[in-house]
Amino acid sequence: MIHYTYATYRKALLNKETTVTETVEYFLENIEQNKDLNVFLEIYEEEALENALLIQEKINTGTAGKLAGMVIGIKDVLAYKNHGLQSGSKILEGFKSQFTATAIQRLIDQDAIIIGRQNCDEFAMGSSNENSAFGPTLNFADKTRVPGGSSGASAVAVQANLCHASIGSDTGGSVRQPAGFCGVVGLKPTYSRISRWGLAAYASSFDCIGTITHSIEDAALLLEIMAGNDQYDSTVSELNVEDYSQVNSSEKKYRIGYFEDAINSSAIDSEVKEKTFAKLESLKKAGHTLVPLSFPKMKYLLPTYYILTMAEASSNLSRYDGIRYGHRTANAKNLEDLYKKSRSEGFGKEVKKRIMLGSFILSADYYDAYYTKAQRVRRIIKDETDAFFKKVDFIVSPTTPTPAFKIGIKPKDPMEMFLADIFTVHANVVGLPSVSIPNGKNTEDLPIGFQILGTEFGEKNMLEFALNIQKIN
Repeated sequence: MIHYTYATYRKALLNKETTVTETVEYFLENIEQNKDLNVFLEIYEEEALENALLIQEKINTGTAGKLAGMVIGIKDVLAYKNHGLQSGSKILEGFKSQFTATAIQRLIDQDAIIIGRQNCDEFAMGSSNENSAFGPTLNFADKTRVPGGSSGASAVAVQANLCHASIGSDTGGSVRQPAGFCGVVGLKPTYSRISRWGLAAYASSFDCIGTITHSIEDAALLLEIMAGNDQYDSTVSELNVEDYSQVNSSEKKYRIGYFEDAINSSAIDSEVKEKTFAKLESLKKAGHTLVPLSFPKMKYLLPTYYILTMAEASSNLSRYDGIRYGHRTANAKNLEDLYKKSRSEGFGKEVKKRIMLGSFILSADYYDAYYTKAQRVRRIIKDETDAFFKKVDFIVSPTTPTPAFKIGIKPKDPMEMFLADIFTVHANVVGLPSVSIPNGKNTEDLPIGFQILGTEFGEKNMLEFALNIQKIN
């Protein structure tokens, strides 16, 4: 029953080797057997089985969409009409979405089946999936370790074969970092390539909807369907959508950049470093040109990212007040007390910390010192990154500096947790596409990821290069 690409699954459906109903039942059984992983917050069992029958009939009559029977889980930050949406938080307790996110609707329109919503760090703020109000998700490779975050459960769902693919969000690596920790493929497209309509906002100028899959081909297929203009999102790109699903391994030889000092840093786990250099060496032997790059401003990536995202979060999360929807305190004495207590009770520790820091950053006395300066640094980093791409076709790195770490270890040291995003935030700061692909395992059998950063709207070339990498191994 395991089909690691949609193409092989679709072929099995057409050859009557399986049915959509059998597939949904298989995943439902797997979800039940792996409840201890804490992946799904809600499972749409009856709905999924009903849709399976309808889609099977479409397959039988030759009228099925491009994703007929693909079973997909969605991160708990994406709107799905008449279904729960809590962003991993108590503040949205009992809330049901009144509409469906554009990206999700496009999947449904092509006959995909949404099987449930998946756990995540509260409002996508975190790198370990430990900040959820519903408890941490466990890494299927080692249940004592985190799956990464904030789309950790979405990555585990694919890793543990609980669905064909997951749709997550990536603000600073929240799709790619857990993909690296879980040994699957995590794709973050160019900012504005996929509409953000229906995505609960964390930091609006960074947020992207991304995919977690077993294969590069499936990531390309899902991107093709979700991408494109949307009347509900004024920031979405109007550029034509390429035929990403026709991605093929290219024989072209590329100039591949890497930040030499960063990869050689003593902060990088020795086995991650070893796997990364082995990958670079294999690319060199395959005829690609390696170009070492110097990026002194890399040290400003994390400060720039966190200053700007916290500022945007403090603004975006002000809409959750206990008045219109979600959690409302039962102990308020007056209106001001209602606001304060509802938010204090509803938001978790990490979210409250970022709201307070964001409010401080945006305050009159510190706006220029922090927010304005960070925006200028963001522009400088973007210009320098664009200059790199005049010398190289792609920039590669480890996805994360270490393999998945133990649950409960890093929250004690916020700086250490932030450093887990050191390689992934670059793509979000500059708005470029990036993909994490598996790069083997360490001696403890923990997955290691390899990240590719591409040019603006260069997803197809980037994915073809990723296929090329897999081919030479």
